Amino acid sequence: MKTVVLSLAAALAMTSAAAAQSDHSGHAAPKAAPSVALVEGVGVVKKVDAKAGTVTLAHDPIKALNWPAMTMPFKVSDKALLAKAAVGSKIRFQLSGQTIVGIRAF
Repeated sequence: MKTVVLSLAAALAMTSAAAAQSDHSGHAAPKAAPSVALVEGVGVVKKVDAKAGTVTLAHDPIKALNWPAMTMPFKVSDKALLAKAAVGSKIRFQLSGQTIVGIRAF
């Protein structure tokens, strides 16, 4: 009988220790990942689609992304940016991922 009681007590002690190790309620939440750095490019506006919120650019190589010069459409983070993108104009643009977040005249 003493052996059963001791075994039960040992099992309870191990379960309590394991539960205490997995309790992380006192730890702070992990910090958010650092924000993605903006990348700047230069290009000529080929098409503006206000309804879709996109602008097609013939852009120069973008070294930071290891992209060659090419023509491609980009989404804009805010459709108001499209007012700064007249077809045929050369612009500087800022990308966050593959979305344009800023446009200014070249």
